[in-house]
Amino acid sequence: MTENWRDNQEIRIFRDSLRKFLEKEGIPYFNDWEEQRMIPREFWLKMGKNGFLCPWVEEEYGGLGVGFEYSIIISEETMKVGAGMLGIALHSDMVVPYIASYGTQEQKRRWLPKCITGEFVTAIAMSEPGTGSDLAAIKTTSVRAGDFYIVNGSKTFISNGLCSDIVVVACKTEQTNGHKGISLLVVEEGTPGFQRSRKLKKIGLHSQDTAELIFQDCRIPASNLLGEEGQGWKYLMSKLQQERIIVALEAQIMAEGALQLAIDYSKNRTAFGKPISQFQHNAFKVAEMATEVKIGRQFLEHLLINHMKGKDVVTEVSMAKWWITEMCNRVVYQAQQLHGGYGYMEEYEIARYFRDTRAQTMYAGSTEIMKQIIAKKIGLL
Repeated sequence: MTENWRDNQEIRIFRDSLRKFLEKEGIPYFNDWEEQRMIPREFWLKMGKNGFLCPWVEEEYGGLGVGFEYSIIISEETMKVGAGMLGIALHSDMVVPYIASYGTQEQKRRWLPKCITGEFVTAIAMSEPGTGSDLAAIKTTSVRAGDFYIVNGSKTFISNGLCSDIVVVACKTEQTNGHKGISLLVVEEGTPGFQRSRKLKKIGLHSQDTAELIFQDCRIPASNLLGEEGQGWKYLMSKLQQERIIVALEAQIMAEGALQLAIDYSKNRTAFGKPISQFQHNAFKVAEMATEVKIGRQFLEHLLINHMKGKDVVTEVSMAKWWITEMCNRVVYQAQQLHGGYGYMEEYEIARYFRDTRAQTMYAGSTEIMKQIIAKKIGLL
């Protein structure tokens, strides 16, 4: 993987194709999806038909067999439509990789093809009421009973929680303290004892459905165990680098979008006989925003290349996840402030940015958790 991978002709063609698709099938309908609080399955199926879901999956399962760089392009372009599209990357690059990495051949043949076509949408259920980022404290239990696991517990803040057809559930198959005994089970739609409790009402990210899930004597076939029993913690940790680098990428796209909105608005909005961009305070503020956005992009590009090379960049990704998401919040706030009263109006795009960006510092590991990881990695804790 080289520094100029974005100049690859096939990458450019893929991006152009995706943009044209989104201009036709996504952008005109996105505000409706925000109102409906859900991205329709029809859109997922169209994404799958055009090769925009899980492109990295091997061809034998129906994928394109391409590199992570194609996933980067999909994340960037879908986030430009709206942050509520983040469920696409969650499905393709955060959840399905568990199946591809730890699933048996039978499991892969059963699930991967439909994940690629959009017939199956996926979710991962880790967070629980009262645990948040503390995965070692999960209380959802799973007891082996013949050919089944009996699962009891609840999960919350589950993205794609309502629209998903299969959910990777983290649960305790051994009742020990800490992270030991965590296993990953795949729960399919219609499994006895599996209930979608309620759709959560969020401040932002309205078109991204988020739900609570309930497992009450839920009977999951033992054949739905991912990998080995008791190895779930190791599996989860192995995928968090990619999950958090995607969140950092999404935040970077939002920061870049907010910056452009601020530049465009300040050039066209006049006050006291001149564009507000010509007031020194405003010009300096936008200059500060542009500098932070540029710093974020340069650091992120470095991490993306190293991640694609297979390097361990957990420390740097933790840095990027907290700094870029916090930077995005700062940039969006200033961009909205520059809009004045109009920035508080729903008809202006910056208002949606303001609602949507707030959660970035919380999910996929909060800012505080990222700093904890960094402190440990550099030998402080």
